Order: sequence, then C-alpha cells, then structure tokens
Amino acid sequence: MTRAQDEVRYAWFAALCDDDYEYLGVPDPARRSSWEHCGDIVRTAERAGFDNVLLPSGYALGIDSVAFAGGIAPELERLALLVAVRCGEMWPPQLARQLATLDRMLGGRLTVNIISSDLPGETLESAPRYQRTLEVMQIVRSLLNGEPVDHHGQFYDLTVDPPTASTVSGACPPFFFGGMSEPAREVAAQAADIYLMWPDTMDQVAATVADLTARAARHDRTLRFGYRVHVVVRETESEARDAADRLVSKLDPVAGDEIRARSLDSTSAGVLRQAELRTDATDDGYVEANLWTGIGRARSGCGAAIVGDPDQVRAKLDAYRALGIDTFILSGYPHAEEAERFGRLVLESPSLSIPES
Repeated sequence: MTRAQDEVRYAWFAALCDDDYEYLGVPDPARRSSWEHCGDIVRTAERAGFDNVLLPSGYALGIDSVAFAGGIAPELERLALLVAVRCGEMWPPQLARQLATLDRMLGGRLTVNIISSDLPGETLESAPRYQRTLEVMQIVRSLLNGEPVDHHGQFYDLTVDPPTASTVSGACPPFFFGGMSEPAREVAAQAADIYLMWPDTMDQVAATVADLTARAARHDRTLRFGYRVHVVVRETESEARDAADRLVSKLDPVAGDEIRARSLDSTSAGVLRQAELRTDATDDGYVEANLWTGIGRARSGCGAAIVGDPDQVRAKLDAYRALGIDTFILSGYPHAEEAERFGRLVLESPSLSIPES
C-alpha cells in the first residue's frame, strides 16, 4: 500500500480491556491486559508501520488508559496514541492538565477518544449523559486551546483559567467521538473532530457520513471520519476465511453472551446495530462481501471484521475511503501477531515475518 500519497491514517488497537485471544471466548492468562503484554502490542504496532494506537478504557476490565499512555510514551519514536477517556470520571480542568502533559511526553502526537458511557455504579438516561459529555468536551477544548473558561451548565459550574501545562502546539488535540443515537450524533456535530463509526454495510456507512456532514454544517463545522473494524488478512481468501472460522471455533455461546454483557455500554444504539448486522448476515456470518460479523459473537462494541487476502482488504479500505473515511482503527486476534501480519501484508512494512497459524 503506497503511503507517500496517503492522507489516510492507520491505527491499531492495544487490548487494555482484557480483549486479546487466540480463540475468542477462551481466556489465556498470557494475553490478559498487563503493562508487559499491552506494551508489546504497542511496540509491535509502531514497528509494523501504523500511525497511531487506540488505548481503550473500561472500569471493570484491564488497565487504565491514561496511566498506561504516560508509561509507554517515552518508548515511542513516531507513533501517536489515541487515549480513550470516559467523560465524568475526572474533573475537566484536571483532565485537561493530564492530556496536556501526555501530549508533551509524546512530542505533540496525542489524540483523544471521548467516551460517553455510564460511570461505574451509575446509570444515566441517554440525553443527560450526552449533555455531560458535551460539557466536558467544550471545557477541555477551551482549556487546551489556552482559553479561560466561564461555564455554567447542567453538570459543571466553573470559572477557571487554563492550566500552565500546555500541549506542544498550544491547541487541543483532535477529539475522536462515536455514537449512533440521536444525542450522540448531535454531540459529534457540535464538538468532535473525527466521528468514529463501527462496522456497517457500505450503504449505511455512506448514509452516516452524509448525515453527520450535514449536522456539522448546521453548526458551521466540518468533521473528518474514522472507521473502527477488525481485520483477518492472509495470503489467500481461503486462508483468511479459515482463520476467521478458527477464531470462533472454541466459542461457547454462553461465554460470548457474558463477554458482551460486561461492557458499560452493552445496550447502546451502536451495540444494538452490531447485533442487527449479525442477524442480517448469511449463515457463515458475512453481511456483505468481505465483512464478517462473527467477531461480534464474543465482544461488545465493534463486532465485524474485514476478511480476505491483501488485495481484497486494500480494496475494501479504499471503498471506505471513497465514502469519506480517512482514519482506520484496526485490530485482530491475537493483537500483536495480527498487527505484524497486517503491516507486512497490507501496509507492506519491513516487519519481521511470522509463521501462519
């Protein structure tokens, strides 16, 4: 894949939320989230040629994204980090200070994934939860732009100057944000930089891009678009489909249900749409050419994978790009091995070859 002319960005996924398996639904102590294991994934992604790595956030599972980012930042030479933060977990001025510090540690390569979910022990209706998220995004953006804040909202009432800690550029890092519900789309239109969507059919991706573009325009804003999807790539399509089948070959349906239920956002509109895709798929799990929904049987959230040979995977990514996507956040199981494989086969990175499984 030619990178010199690419405006597209390719990110990988560091499984900070205990989401790494050889066989989905079969726990492997060696792949549980830890500083050592997740650090290996991130270093592999940098070596494989990716531009960024998503550090997911969850309370009940795994390890903390912000703390992990601070630890791994000095080890990275060029890789950006997409650090997920859950709105409401931290007072916004302190969050701004933390993010500014992380951006300094990364040499200006911080990006931020804003998560609007219930907090541990709390359940909010969708509308107020997204209102809280909007307030956090507005406050943090102003502070990281070096602007004083005089905010009197439903959730935050504060007057505060920006922290002395600032980002390398003196401006707020890009905010990634996703969500399928009406309140989520409105928050994205008002306050996000990159609207991040989960896998869907081509016609639905096009419709979502058109809808969010129009919503942002009504606020005199423009949005970029990102796409979060798994990948299973092998030298041939037959080998890729076999690898996908192997991934779920030991999955107990009850275990899959339990995994999906663990997430704080397991009943969100986006998660429900991923379930619809599985219902609409063929008996072998494909909802359209090269888009396989089997992964969603054992995880909440992003529940489909691009499956195929390198040319098919490139063609699928190019088709999304034609719809307006310029950032891809990819993952595969197991994460370190598949990052290296994708880099070698699709990004054509000089990473070390690895044996086929």
